[in-house]
Amino acid sequence: MRIGIVCYPTYGGSGVVATELGKALADAGHEVHFISYKQPFRLPHFHERITFHEVSFSNYPLFEFPPYDTALASKLVDTVKFSKLDIIHVHYAIPHASAAFLAKSILREQGIEVPVVTTLHGTDITLVGKDVTYAPVVSFSINASDGVTAVSESLKKDTYEYFDITNDIEVIPNFIDLQAFQRFDKEHFKKAIAPSGEPIMVHTSNFRKVKRVEDVIRIFSKVRAEIPTKMLLIGDGPERKKAEALCRELGTCDDVRFLGKQDAVGELLAVADLFLMPSQTESFGLAALEAMACQVPVISSNAGGIPEINIDGETGFLSDVGNVDEMAANALKMFQNPELQEKLSRQALEQARKFDLKEIMPQYERFYRLQIDRLAAATTVA
Repeated sequence: MRIGIVCYPTYGGSGVVATELGKALADAGHEVHFISYKQPFRLPHFHERITFHEVSFSNYPLFEFPPYDTALASKLVDTVKFSKLDIIHVHYAIPHASAAFLAKSILREQGIEVPVVTTLHGTDITLVGKDVTYAPVVSFSINASDGVTAVSESLKKDTYEYFDITNDIEVIPNFIDLQAFQRFDKEHFKKAIAPSGEPIMVHTSNFRKVKRVEDVIRIFSKVRAEIPTKMLLIGDGPERKKAEALCRELGTCDDVRFLGKQDAVGELLAVADLFLMPSQTESFGLAALEAMACQVPVISSNAGGIPEINIDGETGFLSDVGNVDEMAANALKMFQNPELQEKLSRQALEQARKFDLKEIMPQYERFYRLQIDRLAAATTVA
């Protein structure tokens, strides 16, 4: 198949998933075309079956904001026509799904039919998409797509709840390349971070309010008050300053490291003993899954799609959002019981195997083929 993938090129989860999926599809023999305003950061090397198409747009004085969706639609028309794409797969509804609809309509006028698959990732539905500024277009674009997928049952439920959706939504979960995470040495860096063998807790996110990073600091502080512990915070964002201030207030700065954005997240997760995800909501919880692939148990909230990954009492523990006392107590229970920690670590890896790239990618291949065949049949009948 010749597959066009539209995604954001940045560090966000949707861009990571889209890029890793495209790379895997290319490895499997498909021809993959990425379309975005910048080369995805997870696409650093040449691949003989991957082509990147940059969306360019002009800054005319008339435009206060350049019309990216229009430029994207034009680039999609061009790429479908001259690269002869079999299908377009857009990740994150805004504005990719509406741009794909426009491109498909233009191509149809020119006698070219191409199916569009839209994958919903989370905030395009639960946060940005619900905004009255965008909601009608988001709803229309989802319904106009030939196929729609969501990364969790929770997100599928939210989509039907928030929008007037008549289209079927297929759940195809996010994934990880398990092999890539298992190559890391569990003891690498560990002595430098915890020279006396202290347990290491890790949190990674974009430090937005929904991630509740201050809860991470409070949980760590409660655990540290009982046993010597170290904390690594990976990522950056608007809540970082508040988290740093709270560390100073609680007197935990000597045992907390703010590492900022990191590309080699797997190496850092590999030294961890526990991963914290106390988020207000998560459509999936990809960061938790990455930790589990490194045999790291997860203590998390029970919000959104997290319980579909982190199984309470089996791969870690779940608590209500904001219940830092229970989260800290669960962390202490695990650290003070080596047999429990070993059991949770082993089961976390077993759970992560269910979301291995090798298990999930074929689901997308089948979904693509279904949409291509359906459109071909409908075109023949017409």
